Amino acid sequence: MSLRRSVWLPGLSAVRTMSSGDPTPAYTTLSVSQPATSITHVELHRPEKRNAMNKAFWSEMVECFTQISGDPECRVVVVSGAGKVFTAGIDLMDMASVFQHEGGDVARNAWNMRRIIAKYQESFTVIERCPKPVVVAVHGACIGGGVDLITACDIRLCTQDAWFQVKEVDIGLAADVGTLQRLPKVIGSRSLVNELALTARKMYADEAKDSGLVSHVFPDKEAMMAGALEMAREIAGRSPVAVQGTKVNLIYSRDHSVAEGLDYMATWNMSMLQSEDIVKSAVASMEKKSPETITFSKL
Repeated sequence: MSLRRSVWLPGLSAVRTMSSGDPTPAYTTLSVSQPATSITHVELHRPEKRNAMNKAFWSEMVECFTQISGDPECRVVVVSGAGKVFTAGIDLMDMASVFQHEGGDVARNAWNMRRIIAKYQESFTVIERCPKPVVVAVHGACIGGGVDLITACDIRLCTQDAWFQVKEVDIGLAADVGTLQRLPKVIGSRSLVNELALTARKMYADEAKDSGLVSHVFPDKEAMMAGALEMAREIAGRSPVAVQGTKVNLIYSRDHSVAEGLDYMATWNMSMLQSEDIVKSAVASMEKKSPETITFSKL
C-alpha cells in the first residue's frame, strides 16, 4: 500500500497543520498521509462517530502499523484524530455482538473470547513494537480505548481542552487492551493510576501534564499539530539507526532490570556502533552542523 502525500508548505511556520482528508483507500477508519519527508501521519478518521473504535478499526491498525514498521521511507509517525475529539473509545453499538453468547460450551466460549481480546490487544501493541517513534497528539476527549492507544505511543501531546478517562469500569469491565499494564509505567504514581482506573474520573490537560501522561500542552489543535510535526521533523532528521535503536532499548529496559537492559544494549550496539551514521554525525558535529543537514541512508 502506498502512502498518500499531502501538501506541506515549510514557509508557514505559524500554521503548520496536517489537514484531514477522507479515509485512505483500503482503510475505513484511518487516513494515512506523508505531510513531510520521512514522516507518516495516521489520523483516526470516523469524525461522525467521534472516532469511536469499531470492529474494522482493530484490524486496520495492525495492518497500518505493520506496513509502517517495514517502510524504509518512514522514520517517525504522528497519530491524531479527525473532527471534534481524539476518540470516544470503543464503539459500543458496533461491538455489541462481541459480548453476546448464545449458549454453547462455557470453555469454548471463553477460549473464543480470549482470542478476541488478544486480537484487540495487538492493535495497540503493534504501535509499541513499531521501531519508528510514534508521537500522538490528543485534542478533546480521549476515552477508554483512547487511553490504551496513547499509552502505547512514545511521546504524548495534548491541547488545553483535552481530557482523559479510563472509562471501562463504568461499562462493567476491566480495561483489557493495555491501559492497566502501561499507564502505571507512564505516570509512575500507582495511587493516581488506581484512582483513575477505579473511579473512571476525568483527567484534564494540566493534571495530565503534571503527572507525566503528556509532555506538552498546547492552546489549540492547530498549535498542537504544528508542534507535533516540528517534533517529528527533529526526530526524522537524526540517524534512523540511532533513533530506532533508542526506542527499542528504551522499551526493553522498561520491562527488564538495569543489568538485563545493559546487557541487551551491549549486544545491540556491538553491531550498531559500526554504522556509517556515527561517522557522518561526528563530522557534522565537529563542523557545528545540525544533524538535519546529514543525508542518512534509508533503514
